[in-house]
Amino acid sequence: MPPLSSLRPAIKAAGSRARLGRNAHTSVLPRLRVPVSAYVVDCGVYVDGERLPGRWTHDAAIEEVRARGEGFVWIGLHEPTEEQITGIAENYGLHELAVEDAVHAHNRPKLERYDNTLFMVLKTVSYVGNAEPTSSNEIVETGEVQAFVGRDFVVTVRHGKHSGLAAVRRRLEEDAEQLALGPAAVLHAIADHVVDTYLEVTEAIEDDIDELEVEVFAPRTTMDPEQIYVMKREILELRRAVTPLLKPLHKITEGYSSLIPHEVRSYFRDVEDHLSGVAERVTGFNELLTTLVDAVLAKVSMRQNTDMRKITAYAALITVPTMVAGIYGMNFDYMPELHWQLGYPLVIGVILLACGLLYRNFRKNGWL
Repeated sequence: MPPLSSLRPAIKAAGSRARLGRNAHTSVLPRLRVPVSAYVVDCGVYVDGERLPGRWTHDAAIEEVRARGEGFVWIGLHEPTEEQITGIAENYGLHELAVEDAVHAHNRPKLERYDNTLFMVLKTVSYVGNAEPTSSNEIVETGEVQAFVGRDFVVTVRHGKHSGLAAVRRRLEEDAEQLALGPAAVLHAIADHVVDTYLEVTEAIEDDIDELEVEVFAPRTTMDPEQIYVMKREILELRRAVTPLLKPLHKITEGYSSLIPHEVRSYFRDVEDHLSGVAERVTGFNELLTTLVDAVLAKVSMRQNTDMRKITAYAALITVPTMVAGIYGMNFDYMPELHWQLGYPLVIGVILLACGLLYRNFRKNGWL
């Protein structure tokens, strides 16, 4: 495979031919096939909603688009290091602070503007199914997708195994009309995809919470409050991904940047509506789980009270024979019925009668 430097004359020639017409350019595209780095998941050039054939390096792709004066580049990266993303950042004019956030991840959802570039962070979530929804295993996994949006490029950086955007790219490439709207359409498709996963995860969690609710209020069932606290922790993780994203989406719909044209902002309003619904459901989950925790604690308290009453009742039953035996064990000479032949059966009968009456009263009052 020839080095990239040897391909630059062909690239420049292709750009000059592109000004004369697309047909003149297609004859040199096979020369632009170069290997893509491992951290670069995909790199495509799109013109009028169609992807140009061939595999492109990030510098060749942006040179082609700017030579044509139309189209845009979409580069997908997966967990790049600072050294790996430096070349792309220099060629595409990405701000160093945004690049640092993209490399290290662990950011809240946000939208920032750097000169002629938008930088958006979205939290991705994935539902991890468990055989028992009340287990202490992790239920929600999170990742991140960062998007750099310029006038002629989109650079997406993913963190996490479940945050793939291949399906989003395929769906957009099948819709040339939407893709022709430019980088803003790609950002919308990513946001829409992320919010759709929020909906899927909330529906799965809702089923788990329904099972928890049935188990909590079922008679004669015991549940450790820790199981519900685990679910609350996962809901909090989901809430941290969902709620902060409302403000960035609202800023886009209000015309925060000219990089998002009016016809695309209307699509973002639909995404914002879906996200608002998810946020309300997540808040409702948290409140419901708080109620379930209170219910479990109340059941535990009632069960402890019941156990204490049983212990008290049995202690009272044991007290009667203990008291009688204590009295007759004091070894005094002048005590009632000591030398009477029926004294022992009489004392035993009195003990049994007293214990029987106590037991009957305890059973009647629900202590036993």
